[in-house]
Amino acid sequence: MHPLGFVRLSATSIELSVADPAANVEAILERCDQLHDSDVIVFPELCLCGYTCGELFLQDRLLDACMDGLIRLVEESSDSSQLWVVGLPLRFESRLFNVAAVIHHGSLLGFVPKQFLPTYQEFYERRWFTSGKGVEGRELDIPELGTIPFGTDLLFECDNLVVGVEVCEDLWMPVPPSAIQALAGANVLLNLSASNETIGKSAYRRELVASQSGRCLAAYAYSSAGPSESTTDLVFGGHCMIAENGTLLDEVTCIRSDLQSEVSASHVTVDVDLGRLLHDRRMTGTFGEGNDGVVDKNFRSVPFALMQHSNSLKRTVSGQPFVPQNPAMLEERCREIFGIQCAALAKRVQQLPEILPLVIGVSGGLDSTLALLVAVAMCDREAIPRSRIHGLTMPGFGTSKGTLENARKLMSELGITHFETDIRATCLQVFQDLNHQPFGIPIGKKTVDEFQAAIEALHPKEHSDLVFENVQARTRTLLLMSRGFVLGTGDLSEQALGWSTYNGDHMSMYNVNASIPKTLVRFLIDYLAKHRFSGTVRDCLLNIAAAPISPELLPTSKDGKILQKTEDTIGAYELHDFFLYHMLRFGTAPRKLLHLASLAKFEGDYSSEQIRETLKVFLKRFFTNQFKRSCVPDGPKVGSISLSPRGDWRMPSDAEVTAWLADM
Repeated sequence: MHPLGFVRLSATSIELSVADPAANVEAILERCDQLHDSDVIVFPELCLCGYTCGELFLQDRLLDACMDGLIRLVEESSDSSQLWVVGLPLRFESRLFNVAAVIHHGSLLGFVPKQFLPTYQEFYERRWFTSGKGVEGRELDIPELGTIPFGTDLLFECDNLVVGVEVCEDLWMPVPPSAIQALAGANVLLNLSASNETIGKSAYRRELVASQSGRCLAAYAYSSAGPSESTTDLVFGGHCMIAENGTLLDEVTCIRSDLQSEVSASHVTVDVDLGRLLHDRRMTGTFGEGNDGVVDKNFRSVPFALMQHSNSLKRTVSGQPFVPQNPAMLEERCREIFGIQCAALAKRVQQLPEILPLVIGVSGGLDSTLALLVAVAMCDREAIPRSRIHGLTMPGFGTSKGTLENARKLMSELGITHFETDIRATCLQVFQDLNHQPFGIPIGKKTVDEFQAAIEALHPKEHSDLVFENVQARTRTLLLMSRGFVLGTGDLSEQALGWSTYNGDHMSMYNVNASIPKTLVRFLIDYLAKHRFSGTVRDCLLNIAAAPISPELLPTSKDGKILQKTEDTIGAYELHDFFLYHMLRFGTAPRKLLHLASLAKFEGDYSSEQIRETLKVFLKRFFTNQFKRSCVPDGPKVGSISLSPRGDWRMPSDAEVTAWLADM
């Protein structure tokens, strides 16, 4: 096991010799050797002899050979700390059972019998086997191996890892044994299967495995027999899958889409995150309640131990976890989010007087553009004139020519009511009223242009004056609040970092962007540009999506380019959103965050020191800015993470960050 809470699972299908246990033992040992860095390896159902043996299951010679093969596997496992799970036919109390044998470090830990035996269509299992349903608390004496636990009440435990085992058809039941095992504590579920291939069946299996892992808040490893089984009447595809809490992490099959069959063995190996699973079980209170009246038996715990390793994780870590990597999924995600935003705003607007304008501060940046497009789409859907939307652009001391032009074009082309107010004169008056000299520059009787020239000559980017910046933000909010019902534009990432002026851009009457992270906002703008708008609006949206992120509160360069870039100050939003996702969604500790970030595929190129320093910034700002999140306006939750104090996130404003920084 990995010291950060990962366990390496392998689901594998071997090249099997039907009715030849000795040959199959060699194939199993060879595969275990190939997967030497895995913690748990699950093989297919009845893999010691083959699922397709038919009447040979009733031959003592086959059963004896299977037992001999099992004893050989146990002996060969003495030099390994891995957990091997193999399938075989087993005689017990004058009956024959289809069982999973759990092997570890020279010991046979237990037999788990299959409970549900199919006898429909091509399946005839009750012809040979007895159901293990209700068989609990039993033991089997094997002279060479000792007394072995036998029954459906077995769980195999190693620290935080609790393994439950079921066999093939068990998963297809309305209440699978794995569901009962999960309620009893199992967080890694294994399935030894022999599921034949028919049209559309692999897709159904895939959905079944993924959904079961989600319902059980567990990892689920599924291994099926392959095309080396007898093809007298059926073909088996060697479908192997590993899912974690509803997400299919990896899969492989020996039957390829080009209809060429590969008889050779297949396998998938993935590191599953036990920490995530344990976090979600603690968080989901109803999961524990599902135990009431369901688990009516006492499971026997069989302990085992795994070696710790620090191998590189075999797990895909996305650098943008909020953004689906598949283009089709990303498009669907954007369409769904935009629909939720529009529906949320429509309901709120229904409660307002019809004469009340919907007011948006349009800066020409990402967030305000998204809020504006939501308002326009909502008005179109609800047959509300777009003129009810009052867009107000308010150029200040740092507004660039490009963003101002984008704001003007956008409001004009979308057909909303639009206004432009230069806030610089108002801000100068406020500075005088506060007896404040921005950057040490006396205001005196300077005109707006004279003061603008003075601060541009000073290169204020190299200095700090929060009063200068905050007065501009609060002036804009004052103008907006005086016009009507203000739609907020701040996103989830800004809430997490406190990157807003308290009672400035921090406030509104309703915020449609409340739970959308910055990395996803850009993709939403790009999606809307390409799928909902055309012409000048489309070009304008693409320009906005490509522009650097900036509050534009400090002057531009002489050629009008933005100098104040948010990411130059606080670090890349890509990193902040990565930390935000893993810390809030899974409770991931800083040390583990750094490790995951070292494996992630980011769009940007970040050194380990950049990642570490950005994480420090994130943690410090996240803790010190809770007071801003405690009084944010209403807004719709659209994803798995929200920072609303009325919903997902309740946190004391005076909490200390010390323990989190120490973990780094």
